[in-house]
Amino acid sequence: MQTNYSDFMNIKRKINKTRIKAIDFFCGGGGMSFGMQEAGIEILAGIDYDENCRDTYEANIGKGKFIHANVFDLKENNLQKQLGLIKNDDSLLLIGCSPCQFWSIINTDKNKSEKSKNLLVEFERFVKYLNPGYVVVENVPGVLRKKKESGLEDFISWLEKSNYTVHFKIHNTNDFGVPQNRKRFTLVANRLGQNKIFPLVDNGKKLCVKDVLGENNGFPRISAGSIDKSDFLHSVPSITETTLKRLQKIKTDGGDRFDFADDPELQLNCFKGRDKSFKDTFGRLWWNRPSPTITTKFTSVSNGRFVHPEENRALSLREGATIQSFPKSYKFYGNSFSSIARLIGNAVPPEYSKKIGQAIIGNHKIWQNLEQKQEQ
Repeated sequence: MQTNYSDFMNIKRKINKTRIKAIDFFCGGGGMSFGMQEAGIEILAGIDYDENCRDTYEANIGKGKFIHANVFDLKENNLQKQLGLIKNDDSLLLIGCSPCQFWSIINTDKNKSEKSKNLLVEFERFVKYLNPGYVVVENVPGVLRKKKESGLEDFISWLEKSNYTVHFKIHNTNDFGVPQNRKRFTLVANRLGQNKIFPLVDNGKKLCVKDVLGENNGFPRISAGSIDKSDFLHSVPSITETTLKRLQKIKTDGGDRFDFADDPELQLNCFKGRDKSFKDTFGRLWWNRPSPTITTKFTSVSNGRFVHPEENRALSLREGATIQSFPKSYKFYGNSFSSIARLIGNAVPPEYSKKIGQAIIGNHKIWQNLEQKQEQ
């Protein structure tokens, strides 16, 4: 039987209505988009003001899906026309994982990150304009501790008044299949039913470093300064001879800077008399524990507990990405160690994003079944 144009369009509208489509604001290198894509959500576009994200995003999410734009300048109706969006689309998901340095407990330059404190408010403009079926916000815990100043309090209030069911909580990504203790504020809102949507907890064994790193997991031993020119990027910056001597004194599997504190030639002046400060600096990861939070400085031994459990070097780019739960096939592009490390450290762990996406899809299927019964 031949399908006429009218029937075809009805089928197309039904498909569009059932499959969730997402726009990822502040998309960076695509961690959130990739996880959502793996869950089965169609990514319409990723938006970011940093053009350096484009190559990485498009290599893993899809060519032409990256929109280079400053959200402060981006107009709601222009984005609507560009992507062919409709208002009140039940199958539309808007994601806002704005840069969060201003609200982070990590000691950052607040003057440099001043503008980032208002990004949540800018994201809210698009939610109010499009009124999507689903909304996801992921950020540092600080946005919840400062929920009035960050705009979060007003945003949640508006969502609830607009008939969204809202879940928000500080989650540790280690509970969701990520081999890392990374606490993140997560909000999932939906206006399709009264059930709160939670990221799907991984009920299996919580992953630790030995589950993903080491020779048994495809990471050959390398030395500081080793450069991997393949897409695998098992590369690590070089270190000074003095730093190497410090690392050689640090015990394997969880040792720290106190292992060289009694050596006057190796102890740094900034650590003298400061035994209770910066304890993780020059620290090794433990094999049998999750990694600490991967930051943008994870390839530096002096910026946290980022020393390999056994080898005398920092984590490689690929090791950091793996701890962030990126697949080994994920491609990263940048013009320096620091630019690629920034993409990795700033990313939402894809496995965590996938668990959020799976929960949203589960809710959408329940809603679809209810709607079908009502139509019968």
